[in-house]
Amino acid sequence: MGVGPLCRLFGKSRQAYYKKEWHLSDVEQVELIVLELIAIVRRELPGLGLHKLYKCIYQPLRTNNIKMGRDKLNTLMRSHGLLIVIKRRGPRTTNSNHVFRRYPDLAKNLEVVRSEQLWVSDITYISISYDFNYLSLITDAYSKKIMGYCLHPYLTNEGTINALTMAINSRIVSEFPLMHHSDRGVQYCSYDYVKMLNKEKISISMTQNGEAYENPIAERINGILKTEFDLGRVFKSRTEAVLAVKMAIEAYNNIRPHMSCGYLTPAVAHLTMEPLQKCWKNTRKKKPVVLSV
Repeated sequence: MGVGPLCRLFGKSRQAYYKKEWHLSDVEQVELIVLELIAIVRRELPGLGLHKLYKCIYQPLRTNNIKMGRDKLNTLMRSHGLLIVIKRRGPRTTNSNHVFRRYPDLAKNLEVVRSEQLWVSDITYISISYDFNYLSLITDAYSKKIMGYCLHPYLTNEGTINALTMAINSRIVSEFPLMHHSDRGVQYCSYDYVKMLNKEKISISMTQNGEAYENPIAERINGILKTEFDLGRVFKSRTEAVLAVKMAIEAYNNIRPHMSCGYLTPAVAHLTMEPLQKCWKNTRKKKPVVLSV
């Protein structure tokens, strides 16, 4: 059956049929041009997402008189399997499945009123190229000063022991009682780590469920370093990461004012003898309910 009888069968004219054919041909040509532009950009920036990719090819599209929005570009790229799917792979830094002793949570109801009364510790990961390093931090819960840290290439207790050694050497007064609070990870429960704490007469406290709210100060410090000091980015080398961590912690301790310390820097707050004033309101605190008699 020819084109004419087919067109009459569906109530269409020959002109409509050929116009549609020409239109499809034009669309295919446009898509080929766009796909070539995408390929050119992706050669240099293979992981570039849709939004920034559209920004890169916007001007070439206009130069070729191609009108294509971001949604249409998304559809085209999806149909050709060109969309970047980001898989969030955050390594686990806490392994509580071990045979070492787990300690109770002694810091839960502790009122912290001075420096070097309570230390909180945690491990976070730092992205380096296609791998991770692990940053161990020990922070004073009162002054928010980072007392010790270590960026270690492996998730072993060597990094936590190095951070603890630095923290102990940074103590100002050693005659007052001090408590160490952490999760129940194998690094903190290991024989060598606990032995060092006992040697320095530092009492041991650990979270019970591994939830973030059980160690909020340590979690907050991790977030500040990654967001405000850009430690959440991907570093090219370990040397670059080590330098960035050192500069970030020095700036955090000595330059950044802390709202929980009356806008003092953690280094200054750690030395002050005056009570620290919190300059933020607890919006989650419930107001007392007054019942009328």
